[in-house]
Amino acid sequence: MTPPTEGEVTIVAERDIVNVRQSVREVTGRLGFGVTDTTRIVTAASELARNAFKYAGGGLMRWRCLQKDGVPGIELCFEDKGPGIADLEQALVEGYSSAGGLGMGLPGARRLTDEMEINSAVGKGTQVVIRKWLRRF
Repeated sequence: MTPPTEGEVTIVAERDIVNVRQSVREVTGRLGFGVTDTTRIVTAASELARNAFKYAGGGLMRWRCLQKDGVPGIELCFEDKGPGIADLEQALVEGYSSAGGLGMGLPGARRLTDEMEINSAVGKGTQVVIRKWLRRF
């Protein structure tokens, strides 16, 4: 049986953040990511899942396996229907927090991955897409 190349995890309770972490760890392991990069991806996913839960009351993480010029990668897409991000530029500044946290969520996820895209509309929600490519030395 061939393992899936895409999937999703619904985030409706705090325990779902653990489900996100487990799903991402399993997929990155199958793709051949090493311990360090797996930890980076899982940490970024955990931060984004926590943001969706904390600020939007929940959301959805979709994952899929990618190929770019023969290099495997993973894409994680976090979507929510929350209040949106009023000042995206400010939200990407390390240390800034709109809710008294450490302010590491979005900036941390950006630093830990290779690519990041954010679309957010006030009153409609936010979509954050991150990608990490397998490094071969």
